Amino acid sequence: MNIEPKKFHLYLILPLILCYYKTSVKPGSVLKEELIREEEKRMRRLGVIVNLTEAALMQSDISLPEALRLMENTKNAALGLFPDKEFVYDLIYTSRFRRILHERFTIPGSLSGRN
Repeated sequence: MNIEPKKFHLYLILPLILCYYKTSVKPGSVLKEELIREEEKRMRRLGVIVNLTEAALMQSDISLPEALRLMENTKNAALGLFPDKEFVYDLIYTSRFRRILHERFTIPGSLSGRN
């Protein structure tokens, strides 16, 4: 019996890897400027994660379950950077990713696009 190894996609775990390397504010330096720089750094990191996720969803040859897993990993990475902003994430990014999935996985001419 010849068992083929499961296909490994780096883009499925990339958001989690990028989130792991986040930096935290040092306890003794609660200066306003450092807090602002830290937040800007986290925002840039989130932008990179989201852009990579969008590119992977639009351009790579992945299945619907893999795309949904990628979205979930991206959400976990974003919540790792901004733990109290789940509502904002759902409001902005979830709808954007769903729109991409709808374009990629809807059969043209089907009734699934109508509500």
